[in-house]
Amino acid sequence: MDDKVKALAEMISRQFKVLAIAWTVNLLATLTNGQDSNEELLGDAKAIFGIVSAPMQEDLNKPIVELGRHLFWDERLSANGKIACASCHASSAWGADAEQYSLDAKGKKTKRNSQTVFNALLQPGLRWTADRKSGAHQAERSLTGSLGFAHAEDIIPILQKHGYEPLFRVAFPNEEAPVSPANYAKAIEAYESTLTTPAAFDRYLAGENRALSAEQKEGLRLFMTIGCADCHSGKLLGGEGLEKFGVHADYWTLTKSQVHDEGLFESTKKVEDKFFFRVSMLRNIEKTGPYFHDGSVQDLTLAVRIMAKLQLDQEFDREQVDSMVSFLKSLTGEVPKNYQRPDFAESKQ
Repeated sequence: MDDKVKALAEMISRQFKVLAIAWTVNLLATLTNGQDSNEELLGDAKAIFGIVSAPMQEDLNKPIVELGRHLFWDERLSANGKIACASCHASSAWGADAEQYSLDAKGKKTKRNSQTVFNALLQPGLRWTADRKSGAHQAERSLTGSLGFAHAEDIIPILQKHGYEPLFRVAFPNEEAPVSPANYAKAIEAYESTLTTPAAFDRYLAGENRALSAEQKEGLRLFMTIGCADCHSGKLLGGEGLEKFGVHADYWTLTKSQVHDEGLFESTKKVEDKFFFRVSMLRNIEKTGPYFHDGSVQDLTLAVRIMAKLQLDQEFDREQVDSMVSFLKSLTGEVPKNYQRPDFAESKQ
């Protein structure tokens, strides 16, 4: 080979080696920075949120839980014999009601959209204004509410008529007269406490980095940095406090709500409580529409845009909305295996 050609070849070879080394260094730096970014994102998420766990099998097997499951699903235990707790909490809607409003035992529509029962007992209060302090409180009050009885005690002869007394005696072995509205409520609360739905987000918080896609991680990052997590925090991403709906505008300007529900004010009559509602938990939000207290919005994408504008005074672009919705989908878990009509109730029809 000619000396000049040989020298040129050697020079090109050296240049390629330099470029290869530089490319490798840049790649390693990018990967390292990406790893650091992912670790920082996970650390921030762990500090703000929490993990939802599946119930223990031993809890599912408790007599009080099995009794509660029967009571929850049995339509005969209502004033008209056609409404059960499950009537307003469909499994196809992940424990919520896909209708804007539910029908009670008197044929009247409920005032507000029925929220999901899944994970609900991890909240400090229930319903849209947190006026029910526990699952038992809600269940006992529903006897004279959605279930249509004039008095809570009216449930006792119906329970006895349909053969529930043996189940009550097993669930409450130390009580002489276990069939009561209070024990009815305690059993339903015990059952509802098992209705938790771990999701991909929980696996991510537990250290499984690949549990979330790159788009979902971007949505999570946006969720935390733009202000959503200021209210939607904790293991349920919400559900713990009450906040004004419509910080930067009247909510009905964007939701197109026909009725201007004044929220907590309706029970307290305090002006400062106007339009305050319990912050919705976002677990399974992909599946639990329609959205907001009045079920006024059907589409999750639109709900995200509305919340950004009303609560944060932000106009999300398409990329932001897509990443946010993608992240919210990582909160969807499986319908609990014990969320189905029990054979006992079916055999009594």
